Amino acid sequence: MSLALPQPRFGLLFDIDGVLVRGRMPIPAAKKAFEKLVDSQGQFVVPVVFVTNAGNCLRQTKADQLSHILGVPVSQDQVIMSHSPLRMFKKFHDKCVLVSGQGPVLEIAKNLGFKNVVSIDMLRESFPLLDMVDHNRRPKLPSNPVVSFPKVEAVILFGEPIRWETNLQLIIDVLLTNGNLNSVHKTQTMTHLPLLACNMDLMWMAEAQSPRFGHGTFLVCLENIYKKITGKDLKYEALMGKPSELTYHFAEYLIRSQAVQRKWKIPITSLYAIGDNLMTDIYGANLYNRHLEEQISSKNPKAIAKMVAATGSTATVSQEEEIDSLRESELALPSATSCKSVLVCTGVYNAEGGVAPDASHCIKETVFHGHRDFRFEPALVEPDHIVQDVDEAVDLIFKQEKFVPQ
Repeated sequence: MSLALPQPRFGLLFDIDGVLVRGRMPIPAAKKAFEKLVDSQGQFVVPVVFVTNAGNCLRQTKADQLSHILGVPVSQDQVIMSHSPLRMFKKFHDKCVLVSGQGPVLEIAKNLGFKNVVSIDMLRESFPLLDMVDHNRRPKLPSNPVVSFPKVEAVILFGEPIRWETNLQLIIDVLLTNGNLNSVHKTQTMTHLPLLACNMDLMWMAEAQSPRFGHGTFLVCLENIYKKITGKDLKYEALMGKPSELTYHFAEYLIRSQAVQRKWKIPITSLYAIGDNLMTDIYGANLYNRHLEEQISSKNPKAIAKMVAATGSTATVSQEEEIDSLRESELALPSATSCKSVLVCTGVYNAEGGVAPDASHCIKETVFHGHRDFRFEPALVEPDHIVQDVDEAVDLIFKQEKFVPQ
């Protein structure tokens, strides 16, 4: 008679860049760690989600990359890109949205549920007189105004573009003309079109010795240009990717879904977020942990009701009825009660300061690399655990949970 396999009470959220890979190079500890996370049939012994702030490809593409790198089967339902929570923003799915970023941005947007999408390149081709910074790309002949181009109703920033000057110029044009590029700038307007941004990372870790610019750096440029021209702050309808609570809530939903699919009866109550960046991975995990603690203490679904309203999922039913019907959906109340942060020293953190012997030695007064709209609090960038690499992180978590896979 075979013994029943142990059922986990915890789930793992893995960052990718700086934790599992550096650019295209796998970190040696990653493969070793994942050998402990799958059984002899290649099935994960605990729920696992990969949470990346990258946004330049489809979830399936990233899942295929991870399967190849780690030597274990990874499905797209285990992957959260920075743009993944956009599928919850149903109120924008029928609007004409302008998308900015790299990779197959039109396909990504349509895959998320957006039906009417235009790209920066489409905008530039229709209005060639707008892109004037690069002298070699300036049009040689005058351009007639375009009358058939649809009015842009919202702007979605997936990630850092290739030509920053073009994207910065055209996004500012869209915001200051209320989506009608045949009109002139209206700098005195009190509000602008809805703006949704994914990935706030100021920097990220590739093969180079020091961190590289991320989409957060592009956002800093856009915010400051807008304020310099109008005197007003740029406003976001939503910010996604780590450290946004939206992203961690969506990750918890995927963890919960895996447990249901495996017919594990014990609820997943603990999450462990493993990352290399204090300002995104650790800040985000600690912020979500605070959110879970507040939810437990208040014992009410107000936070979820607010999220339902923000994403436009309420349709014609009341928020209470909607929340009840979404009990098993991405907007359901989480079953997790804690989210612990684990910092590895193979990415951004290692580049910034080396290994600290314990969490109490983390820098408490530092330059805040987080986004403008996230307040710096020393406690939020202090990890629960610091380890050398992801393999050590898995060993630590198994020990903490007293989990011994068969």
